[in-house]
Amino acid sequence: MYRPGLAELDAVVAIARAGSFRGAALTLGMSTTALSNAVAKLEAKLGVRLFNRTTRSVALTDAGRAFVEQVAPALQDIHGAMDAVRSHQATPSGTLRINAFAAGGREIISPLVVTFLRRHPTVHVDLVTEGRLVDIVADGFDLGVRRADLVPADMIAVPLGRPQRYAVVASPDYLRRQGAPVTPADLMAHPCIRVRLPNGALLRWHFEKSGETVQVDVTGPITLDEASLARAVVLDGLCIGLFLEQNVRDDIAEGRLVRVLDDWTPPFADLCLYYPGRRNPSAALKAFIGLARELGRKAKS
Repeated sequence: MYRPGLAELDAVVAIARAGSFRGAALTLGMSTTALSNAVAKLEAKLGVRLFNRTTRSVALTDAGRAFVEQVAPALQDIHGAMDAVRSHQATPSGTLRINAFAAGGREIISPLVVTFLRRHPTVHVDLVTEGRLVDIVADGFDLGVRRADLVPADMIAVPLGRPQRYAVVASPDYLRRQGAPVTPADLMAHPCIRVRLPNGALLRWHFEKSGETVQVDVTGPITLDEASLARAVVLDGLCIGLFLEQNVRDDIAEGRLVRVLDDWTPPFADLCLYYPGRRNPSAALKAFIGLARELGRKAKS
């Protein structure tokens, strides 16, 4: 009698959650070809199709939906049992999967991730950066990194002592030609980079000073959704740009970009590591959270 392996069952559940083979492959850390082969093997042994596939979409069949509804809770129990065993490890090992936005990933890579890996060389860290907010549990991550105001209410948050702040910047050449805005309203007379958010909406630039808040729907010749591209445009002197401070901190320090409206962009939220309240966290997860708390306390002292 054919008995599928845990990897094949994980593959089916991951595809059902992600709605695509590519998304599930990223979650599981395997190629789409290997994932497709695993599912095809399982379907052949079961004698039924679990997914309807087209070139554009993947959807569960009725049989597949019934299968996932029964298998997913059992898999959760199995992985919970494995986590319980791992929690008794004396030495941290295995893989930690972390989801972060790109700027947050850059903020933690040296002080936290690299320090952790030096202390615990038998642990592998899989750090995935993306702009959209994800359900870290459903997508198979152990930890997330987001601003404090974006951490889900049912998660445990660990402040990292790295307040987030926006910076409005322009190149020295641009400011020589166009002058500098003094108030947020002045931005309407300047070409600015329009920022597209992961949900498709355009970002309204938010400012605050002495209790007064202002939102400006800037205009400009280009709309971008990636900070490194926006930085290149601003460095070229075409527009004024709005960035998370850490994305342009070195450019400001070295004079490539000049900060404007500094008094209108106060810190707004701390950067946080967050995770679900598991009963039996692995030794690696406990060690990583412990280091994050340690670094957070040092940052505040």
